[in-house]
Amino acid sequence: MRRNAPRETPRPDLARLGVKFADPAAKFAESLQGVGGTCLRVPDLAVAGRAVAELPVRQAAKKVVSLVPEVEPGNLDLAAVKAPRELEGLDLTVLRGELAVAENGAVWVDAQLLPHRAIFVIAEHLVLVVDAAGVVNDLHEAYARLAGRPAAYGLFISGPSKTADIEQALVIGAQGARSCTVLLVG
Repeated sequence: MRRNAPRETPRPDLARLGVKFADPAAKFAESLQGVGGTCLRVPDLAVAGRAVAELPVRQAAKKVVSLVPEVEPGNLDLAAVKAPRELEGLDLTVLRGELAVAENGAVWVDAQLLPHRAIFVIAEHLVLVVDAAGVVNDLHEAYARLAGRPAAYGLFISGPSKTADIEQALVIGAQGARSCTVLLVG
């Protein structure tokens, strides 16, 4: 077995991995648009609140959950929701994103902070609020920022839900939100 074992090979050099963008926030907006989402740059939370209020999906929404009350107060008390099935008919969810990735338009959401994990997939529309200082160039930087935390549940959300499983026809919103708007604050 030793004679036929594959030769030991050196590990790949990862020092050259990663990419740096001149304007990571602009690249993030471009990448998010490429996956079907929308990025709005706003200077502060007050303007972010006005931007959410002006969204057609907010104006049409009847049932709204917000975990960012300074941007959108929402009208459904998540603390009163005992089971995720009670969220049926949720029109809009507003969540805080911790960081955003320029290379792919993804936003990291720490799901430990979500009382019900279903709120980001059961809502028809999703708004993510991210501090513009939290935009990183690539996933290498993102994972470096997330390193050292206790193992818990979190996820990267990149635009609205999409699938092309059936006959390779792209369907938006089949397994989650039909739209995703990211507010970059600052």
